[in-house]
Amino acid sequence: MDLTQSIAPKSDQLNADDLISGPITVTITEVRAGTPEQPVDVILAEYPGRAYRPSKSMRRVMVSAWGAEASTYAGHRLTLVRNPEITFGRDKVGGIEIAEMSHITKPLTVALTATRGKRKNFTVAVLTTPAARDFLAEAKSLNGDTDKLRALYMDAQQAGATPETLTNIRALATPAPVETPAAT
Repeated sequence: MDLTQSIAPKSDQLNADDLISGPITVTITEVRAGTPEQPVDVILAEYPGRAYRPSKSMRRVMVSAWGAEASTYAGHRLTLVRNPEITFGRDKVGGIEIAEMSHITKPLTVALTATRGKRKNFTVAVLTTPAARDFLAEAKSLNGDTDKLRALYMDAQQAGATPETLTNIRALATPAPVETPAAT
């Protein structure tokens, strides 16, 4: 039995504790303005209702890689990892860092502020995307087999398929209502 879901914090954001079991790869669907304390909400296809709220350093990495216009980030992917060494003030609290990014052609190194007056190089690897898979064609070939469609849906979700593709797979797994003839 995998206990990962049982230890997930109940929150409206992705937390470092969500990554205790290991890195996750996510797909950005939208970037929205947040609050003054957390100014950016990165909406993820894999975590509906929970935003990734990157630190200022991780926002600097995103801007260095993809440019300042966040409206272009939809469809981009990130591999996020938990770094237990991240501090807040003097306390080690752990935090989320970007390990890999799509839409870059080579590893990216950015000089980030480590402590007041000191900078440290931070390197992000290229997130390679596996060969494109036609999930919708696969779904249609399963002829309504709900167990196989559910498994395909999970594969598509993990691979970062578009919300439209996921909706179409779900629709193929939902049996059409049977119409009964009206009594005369």
